[in-house]
Amino acid sequence: MKRCRITEAFRKAKAESRGAFTAYLTMGCPTPEAGEKAVGDVIAAGADIVEIGVPFSDPFADGGVIRSASYEAIRHGMTLEKSLAAAKRLRERHPDTGFVLFSYYNPIFSFGTGRFADAAADAGIDAVLVVDLPLEERGELLQALSPKGIGYIPLIAPNTPLERVKEIGEGLENSFLYVMTVKGTTGERTSLPEDLAARLEEIRSVSHLPVAAGFGISTKAQAEEISRHADGYIVGSALVKKLMRGEKPCLS
Repeated sequence: MKRCRITEAFRKAKAESRGAFTAYLTMGCPTPEAGEKAVGDVIAAGADIVEIGVPFSDPFADGGVIRSASYEAIRHGMTLEKSLAAAKRLRERHPDTGFVLFSYYNPIFSFGTGRFADAAADAGIDAVLVVDLPLEERGELLQALSPKGIGYIPLIAPNTPLERVKEIGEGLENSFLYVMTVKGTTGERTSLPEDLAARLEEIRSVSHLPVAAGFGISTKAQAEEISRHADGYIVGSALVKKLMRGEKPCLS
């Protein structure tokens, strides 16, 4: 029976009265070797879940930092297939950490959804997040992932109606709702929206899944504030930025 590491991570964090920490890293950045090492670094720094980012040539949902990271990773030859190979090596070293493969749909579609599901299962991926795949178009991918015991992480935009939030979460297991804190692209923010706390509480009230907030979180103080109203928080650009500067990827 496949382990539900995503669910386990949120349960453990709740038992410890804290928010589950999800860290995003772009595979292949700043180099393939450094990218893999960084996964170990963020786990050592407390990450419960790691989003393994697949570099893409047109990352329109991402801000400047992750765009630059994607281009650098592609320059080093990183692909979806190589990202899965890296994930498999990382799984052997980190058997208890939740791994989410983070990608745009084009690489998966080109790879083949069935073949992708097989490879993701072999690599020890727990769940998949596809940035540009809306509710109405995710059926084919879910049909390939579900028999493998692989979850699916949906994105919730700031203006998604609560009724649609509820619909988006239906039928998903070993998953969480990735709630975007702000409109626009990924990237660090000095402050978060004033109405975010109320929004997170509303979303928690209509979904059976844990709620984690991302986009813009860059400090421990922001993470702690988010955790008062959500089950977890996601940090990406702030970690990738440090990594590209040659620093250890951790929250300050």
